[in-house]
Amino acid sequence: MNNLISFIEKNKEKHLEELFEFLRIPSISSVPDNALHVRECALWLLENIKNSGIEDCRIFETEGHPIVYGQWLGAGDSAPTVLIYGHYDVQPVDPIELWKTKPFEPSIRNGKIYARGSSDDKGQVFTHIKAIESHLSTFGRLPINIKLLIEGEEECGSNHLEDFIKDNKELLRCDTVLVSDTEWFAEGLPSICYSLRGISYIEVFVTGPNRDLHSGTFGGAVDNPIFVLANMIAKLKDEYGRIQIPGFYDDVLELTIEEREGFKKLPFSEKEYCDDLEVDGVNGEFGYTTLERTWARPSLDINGFNGGYIGEGAKTVLPSTASAKISMRLVPHQNYYDISEKITKYLMSIAPPTVKVKVNTLHGGNPVLVPRDSCGVKAAMLALESAFGTKPVFMREGGSIPIVSTFLSELESPTVLMGLGLPSDNIHSPNESFAIDNFYGGIKSSAIFFDEYSKICKTD
Repeated sequence: MNNLISFIEKNKEKHLEELFEFLRIPSISSVPDNALHVRECALWLLENIKNSGIEDCRIFETEGHPIVYGQWLGAGDSAPTVLIYGHYDVQPVDPIELWKTKPFEPSIRNGKIYARGSSDDKGQVFTHIKAIESHLSTFGRLPINIKLLIEGEEECGSNHLEDFIKDNKELLRCDTVLVSDTEWFAEGLPSICYSLRGISYIEVFVTGPNRDLHSGTFGGAVDNPIFVLANMIAKLKDEYGRIQIPGFYDDVLELTIEEREGFKKLPFSEKEYCDDLEVDGVNGEFGYTTLERTWARPSLDINGFNGGYIGEGAKTVLPSTASAKISMRLVPHQNYYDISEKITKYLMSIAPPTVKVKVNTLHGGNPVLVPRDSCGVKAAMLALESAFGTKPVFMREGGSIPIVSTFLSELESPTVLMGLGLPSDNIHSPNESFAIDNFYGGIKSSAIFFDEYSKICKTD
C-alpha cells in the first residue's frame, strides 16, 4: 500500500493537469449547440481511460449523448466486481457575469479548483480513474474487477441510461455500484450518504372560460382559474406542514431513534443556516428538525406558477388558464408512480365543477436507502478514514440521483455513495469549485477502497 500511495503522491501534478484538460471541454448536455463538445468530451474520456490502463473500453451510442464504458476483469471470476458510475456532462453556466473566472478555464485559488463540472461530477469521477491507473501502474493489476459506466446525460435527465441498463444487465453485472456524486456534511468531515430522497414532478393545468375575459364585464360571475388553482394549492398542506393528499404518508419509513440521535450530533447550526439564506427562521413539518425535514421526511413544493397578465402596466383580464409545477420529494419506501397517481386524484377531487383540470406527470425517481452495514459501505468508511485521517459520519441527502434506484432494481446491486464534494462547492451555480485536497484525497480513498473491498467482500 505504501508504494501505491507513493505513486499517487508523485503523480499529483500530472493528475491535476489531466483534470484541467477534462474541465476545459464545455460538455453542457442540455444545450443542443454543445452536442459536439459533449461528444468531444466522451472521446477524450475514453482515451484517458485507455491511457490509464483499461484497454477494454468503448463508446455506446444512444439517441442522445454517448455512454463511456470500460472494464478490467483481470482479478478473475472469484473476485468481486465493482461498477463505478459517474457523468461527464455538466450544467449550463448562466449567469456568466457572476463567474469570477471563465467557467471552462480552470483556475486555483484558496485551495480550490474553480470550473464548471469541477465537483459535479468530472472531478469526483476522475478520482476513480486515477485510482485505477495508480493500481495498474504500481502492481500491474487490481485487487477486484472494475467496470466503468460514465454517462453524458445526467444533467438533462439521464433519458437513455435506464434503458441501457435494462438492455445490458449481463455486461453491467456487479456486486456493488460505487458513486461519487454527493457531498460531505461539512469541510473536514468525510461523509457516507446512505439515503437519497426520490421525486415526483407534476404539472397541473386549470382552464375556465374559452378565452381571456374583461375582469369588469365578467368578474364576479365567472370563476377565475388563478383563484381556483391557488385555492387548490392551499389545500395541499395544513397549518402544521403536513401534506393533505390522502394516503401520502402510508409507506413512509420512519426514522429510527439511532438515526435521529446521530443527526443531532452533526455540527449543524440553524442560525448559520438561516443567515446563509438570509431568512429569519425555518418552517416545515411540525415535530421534526431541519435535517430530518430535508433528509428523511417527504416534502411538497410549488416550483412555478403561471397565469394571467404579468407584463408592465395594467391589463384588466380574467385569465382563461392557470398552471403550476409541483415537485414532491419522497422517502423510503414511497413510490413515485403511486404518489403521482395520488396527487392527480386529489387535485381532481378538490377542483370545483366550474373549471377543467388536467395533470401531467413530468418525471420521477424512487428514493434510495443503502444498508449501512454492507461490505461496500464498510470498505468506504475504512478508505475515507485512511485517506483523510478522520472517521466518516453517516448522512442523508435531500436531493435525488434517480438512476441509483435503477441499479438496485435492475442489477440487484447495492450502491455505495462515497461523495467528495463540499456544501460550499456551488454546484449548478456560478463559481463551482472542488477542493484540491478532496481531489487528491479522493484518488487515495478510491485506491484504498478497491483493496479494502477485496478483503471485506471475501470475509463478509
